[in-house]
Amino acid sequence: MLESYNLLKIKNMYKKKIFINEPIHDYNNDIISRLKLKRLYDEMFNSKIDIPQYIGNEKIFSGIKHPIYPPHDNKKIIGYWHEGSEKDINNAINSSLSVHKNWSNLSWADRASIFLKAADLISGPYRMKINAATMIGQSKNIFQSEIDAACELIDLLKFHIEYAYIIYNKQYFYSRGVFNSLYYRPLKGFVVAITPFNFTSISGYLPACMALMGNVVLWKPSNKQLYSANVLMEIFKKSGLPDGVINMLLTNGKTTSNVILKHKNFAGINFTGSTEVFKKIFKKISKNISLYRYSPRIVGETGGKNFIWVHPNSNSKEVSIALSYGAFEYQGQKFSAVSRAYIPKSLWKENIKKLLINNINSMKLGSPRNFSNFITSVIDKISFNKIKGYIYRAKNDNNCNIIIGGKCDSSKGYFITPTVIETNNPYYESMIDEIFGPVLTVYIYEDYNWEKTIYLVNKTKFFFTGYIFCNDRYIISSITNKFNAENIYLNYKPTIPQPFEGGLYSYMHLLKWVYPRIIKENF
Repeated sequence: MLESYNLLKIKNMYKKKIFINEPIHDYNNDIISRLKLKRLYDEMFNSKIDIPQYIGNEKIFSGIKHPIYPPHDNKKIIGYWHEGSEKDINNAINSSLSVHKNWSNLSWADRASIFLKAADLISGPYRMKINAATMIGQSKNIFQSEIDAACELIDLLKFHIEYAYIIYNKQYFYSRGVFNSLYYRPLKGFVVAITPFNFTSISGYLPACMALMGNVVLWKPSNKQLYSANVLMEIFKKSGLPDGVINMLLTNGKTTSNVILKHKNFAGINFTGSTEVFKKIFKKISKNISLYRYSPRIVGETGGKNFIWVHPNSNSKEVSIALSYGAFEYQGQKFSAVSRAYIPKSLWKENIKKLLINNINSMKLGSPRNFSNFITSVIDKISFNKIKGYIYRAKNDNNCNIIIGGKCDSSKGYFITPTVIETNNPYYESMIDEIFGPVLTVYIYEDYNWEKTIYLVNKTKFFFTGYIFCNDRYIISSITNKFNAENIYLNYKPTIPQPFEGGLYSYMHLLKWVYPRIIKENF
């Protein structure tokens, strides 16, 4: 392998082990940074932006404009996004395919250097801008924005470059009489990234990781995340990403899938979003499979009805903290958020209920412009009305008791107070359905029935993450594998899986975007 200057730089980086998790900036104690961020927030909030599509070397302003409202101030228009057409989708496909050869032939280290620069730009001059855009457009408080739009995105870019380094440098060399060489080629055709509103980091990472491995990408971000998506495209361009490698489409979902999923050069999709949408995409791909030149790669991460299960010997304070932050960080709009809990009666009555109520009462609600606010608004009117419906029905159900919260107000923004529903029905709708909002439902069980509740947990259709609280190692060892969750945390508050080694966040994920090729030479 010819070692370019960039490859040598990257090798030296790993020898020095300089890639560590990005430190979280403390805006509460750094007064100067806090004032600068607030000034930038105000400047962006009080100006109007036009967000185009990015296709090849062009910014496409269609003139079909849709307003952008901050969820926490739903009467304020901060800009517009320009909706694309079927023609734009075809132009984006052609643009991607036209640069496929040059981009895929570029050494992986040269591609990596672009995304390393992007990570450095986010860490430095773009940190406040990406945070402010996430705060305004997605209503994340400053802490949630900092750990997502800045820290996690930087980590995802840097650590996946390390994973790429591992992949590209893994070789099976000489064995007696033969010499083996292993290569990795990008997928043939174009790939698609469909990203969610709730994580700026995932929205940037999904198209970037596929491009890192030599693919050309059509990126369709959520219409509810376009303010920060536009900043991401600005960063990618500033980092030297060639035109056409990542094209950002702002097209109707149905039109987009109809065009893309019927194209012969469709090579794969990288999806994060709702389970139902992913199922529909999967079904369309299956229906069109005979149209494709190559079998497409299908990768999806969806949400779930995440749980906390508590054993009677658990620490009440630890459980109450996990419930408070796990259910209500970013208004419960995380794939890792906990929305149902199974708690023994003795601990609930003795301490957990009281501690949970106290924790929630300490949470301030309002605009992310005020850095002391922990809770802001849910993402839009559709989400607001959906969550409000669950709360209303719980108020009128004899099997439920709302012990705190339950207030919904959309007069200024889409605000819902953190709500805890206590139920005696383990199959009540808010214990089963994915609500994706600041609603936690608690099922109280008799202490002696703790083993039977594991069965109740697994009855729910899908869940991404589970959190187990127990202080007996024998019990932990015997029950952990009985839960069906993809990720399990023990005595720890709900969070995103770290380090990035499971499922989506690993070198195994990068392997989905390449074809391995072995060359065997006979001596």
